Formats: sequence, C-alpha cells, structure tokens
Amino acid sequence: MKRIRSHVKKGDLVVAIAGSDKAKSGKVLQVYPGTQRALVEGLNFIKKHMKPTQDNPEGGIIEREASIHVSNLKVTKDAKGSKPSRDDKKKEESE
Repeated sequence: MKRIRSHVKKGDLVVAIAGSDKAKSGKVLQVYPGTQRALVEGLNFIKKHMKPTQDNPEGGIIEREASIHVSNLKVTKDAKGSKPSRDDKKKEESE
C-alpha cells in the first residue's frame, strides 16, 4: 500500500471547514494516513453503546470522538482560526 502524505500532523491545531462541526477547532490526537482521516480533540462526537464489562459494570451510552476526513480540516496556529495557517506562512516567506 502506498503511503499518502497529509497536511495534518499529530499535535497541530485545526479548524473544521465542513460538516456538522464546521468552525470548531481542536488539537489533532492521531492521524490515520491509510484512510486519510484524523482524530481531533473535541470534534465529531459519536454516541457509542457499551456492553457491561468488568471495567464498566453498568455499560450504557458514552460519547467519544470519531475520526474526521483530513479534507475537512484546515491547519491553524490559533485555536480560533484567526492566525495564518502553515501554508499561508510559506507563501508569505516565498514572496
């Protein structure tokens, strides 16, 4: 399988530019290059139905982050998305 390069790296601050979490920001926790998806803190919450186990005897419904496609993310320096992204900074330096 060919390795695909992504503009999103672990630890980057990103802003969602599409989807139900549009304009929300968070820190990238993990990147999955094979599927071109990323796990972002505070974005794309899903409800997962958990069976009772020894660790969680009651089971129930928990909310957790799900991965989001990297095409729906924009790298930013500021959590609010007002500062230039990594790509914008490269363009300024080359001019």
